[in-house]
Amino acid sequence: MTTTQQRPTGVRAVLARPRYYAFRVVLAVAGIVTGLVLLSLAGAARDDYAIDANTARTTADVISVSGSRTLVRLTAEGEVYTPEQGVAYPSGLEAGQLVRVEYARDDPALVRVAGRSWTVGLLPAGIVLGVTWTLAAGSLWLLRRRC
Repeated sequence: MTTTQQRPTGVRAVLARPRYYAFRVVLAVAGIVTGLVLLSLAGAARDDYAIDANTARTTADVISVSGSRTLVRLTAEGEVYTPEQGVAYPSGLEAGQLVRVEYARDDPALVRVAGRSWTVGLLPAGIVLGVTWTLAAGSLWLLRRRC
């Protein structure tokens, strides 16, 4: 005798399909957040590598500080630059402050605060990933439990 697995019927069948998709959506969102965090760390490491390959140092004047970027004015090779992207790793800087910076000689728009590197982003990245996967795990547990 062979037994066949019976599919859910009635209310269970109606509820099973959306739960299946919700399960996949939660995993997809957590995966996308993870990918974006890893890409941001990789981009910062790549920029640091470019600066380390051809480093120059100078003092820069902090022009403005906002939530999205911190602008500085620096003199590189006799020319004044204000990188559009701002300075990397600007935590703790205030407008009007003088700060030591390192930049790539071949691309003076690539500037970071001296002594800081991409590893500054490891703690925030870890927190974001921890919160993301904790929420995802909780959501998945609830989805599986509500059968």
